[in-house]
Amino acid sequence: MASTPTRGRPRAFDRDIALDQAIRLFWRKGYEATSVRDLSDELGIGQPSLYNAFGGKRALFDEAVGVYDSEYGGFIVAALTEEPTAREAIRRILSEAPGRYTRRGLPRGCLVAYGDAGTDDPEVRAALTKMREGNTTALRRKCDSDVDAGRLPADTDTAAVAGYVMAILNGLAQRARDGATRRELDGIARVAAEAVPTFT
Repeated sequence: MASTPTRGRPRAFDRDIALDQAIRLFWRKGYEATSVRDLSDELGIGQPSLYNAFGGKRALFDEAVGVYDSEYGGFIVAALTEEPTAREAIRRILSEAPGRYTRRGLPRGCLVAYGDAGTDDPEVRAALTKMREGNTTALRRKCDSDVDAGRLPADTDTAAVAGYVMAILNGLAQRARDGATRRELDGIARVAAEAVPTFT
């Protein structure tokens, strides 16, 4: 007697893969424009399973942003940590940003820069603002250290320098989202780097 074929077992849910899919969806659309249904469809799981695995859209977004920063971002912190002077760190940040914002196979731009666009959720806005301000503060402190060491003029407005660099990065991220080529972004970054105050 022939045996009855059994149905294949459903593919096991891989939480890490699902989280990466969520990161990329939030990266493309932002928090506000991403619905729970979008997430359910993208991850290939039902909404109850989504809540069981991640605790809901807000909790998933918070986790996604944290993993994004460690897996796909982090180049600003790396440059500030590894380069000996603020000028070298700034030049590295500006030279790397165009490539970071136009990576093949990934959404364009930066989740931290624009993930809260259009949302009225104060906690989402506060979380991403804190991350952006953290990068700005770290850059200002790097510049302050160079002022103290005599590598920057004593009257350098370090807050303005840090704010300028971050504004350029936000602009590069937006141009990338608008479809600008890597070459165009590289040109903008080179012009921006030349505007950084001269170091002795």
